[in-house]
Amino acid sequence: MKLITQADKDSLKETHFFVTYSVLGKDLDNIAWDIAIGQSVGNPNIRSRWETEELFINHSCKIVNIDRENQIVEIAFPYVNLDWNTDGVAQLLCMIQGGQTDISHVHRCSVIGLEAPKLKTLQPKYGISGFRKFVSTRSHDGNRPFLGGIVKPKTGINKYTLLEMIKEMVDGGVDFIKEDGILSNPAFCTIEERVPLVMNYLAGKAQKVIYSVCINSDPAHILNRVNRVHELGGNSIHLNFWSGLGAYKSIRELDLPIFIHYQKSGIETICNPDNKYFISWKVICQLAGMCGVDSIHAGMVGGYSDNKDIKSTIEVLHSYNVLPALSCGMHPGLVSMVNNTVGVDYMANVGGALHGHPGGTLAGTRAMRQAINEEYGQEYKEAVKTWGYINANR
Repeated sequence: MKLITQADKDSLKETHFFVTYSVLGKDLDNIAWDIAIGQSVGNPNIRSRWETEELFINHSCKIVNIDRENQIVEIAFPYVNLDWNTDGVAQLLCMIQGGQTDISHVHRCSVIGLEAPKLKTLQPKYGISGFRKFVSTRSHDGNRPFLGGIVKPKTGINKYTLLEMIKEMVDGGVDFIKEDGILSNPAFCTIEERVPLVMNYLAGKAQKVIYSVCINSDPAHILNRVNRVHELGGNSIHLNFWSGLGAYKSIRELDLPIFIHYQKSGIETICNPDNKYFISWKVICQLAGMCGVDSIHAGMVGGYSDNKDIKSTIEVLHSYNVLPALSCGMHPGLVSMVNNTVGVDYMANVGGALHGHPGGTLAGTRAMRQAINEEYGQEYKEAVKTWGYINANR
């Protein structure tokens, strides 16, 4: 089997994008061929009369590299097989991780790299720089992370309880408030009811706060919900990945003045490296950046969901100007260590440590603000007593 040279690869960059797979099987040559042909023109083992030589040359994938020691293969996919503008992420994922990657003699096949510079990337409307500009009243001079608060309990509250909770988070010093992903549009607290109530309150505050409304829904309703949140005065939405990566692209293409937050709860289902078949979380983050999201739940360092690969994930997000939100166990005693580990271009997104503070939500929010501003008051001290302090140089 002939592999292409580096010079060949360089010449293909105008016409092909490149996908790197981690694979497991007895015959890597055969696996690479199965992916290349099976994920493009057809059956790897049968050539029909309909597959002309011209069709095969123009539309089949090419094997770029086979690394037998590390069991990695790299495949070049023709751009011509994809209309990125309308086929979008759904078709891209179908092409690179479709049926031919999980046939019986392929014991493991995972997407760990994507190089597609010619696919039109939708820039975040805001991203890191836009976040800093929007909440400039918080004196974010670029030397501090952002403070996000998460609505808890996740569901079951009415709009009036929600508003009282938000008032305490705002008074405590949040930059961003995110509804939980379990709250979408239940009858007891609908989008129509809660969004104007919250946004009317925020409009009367001196400091600007981003309020991210959960709009999880099926494809037929997503864009209608985004438009409605905007009509009701909302400035941000968040959507779980189960609604589809393409949904973020479609929302950004509306070009509304709306912050888009990517919520990843449940992502281990498709990104856990212990799975036989997975897509690297960094590749998902890359695709999210290409779809124009402004912020994303990136993972956590420390806490109860400690992502050992968080630095490289954040590097990917920063390359697209996407703000990483770190949560799942974030508390005031972690802030110094997290800053030392990943820098300050992130958002500390906090739920339990705000509302579970011994002094309540207002005190919990103040404790996080004190940790971020390095102005340690009584609320911070009580938080550290409750959750502990992790040394910045751990």
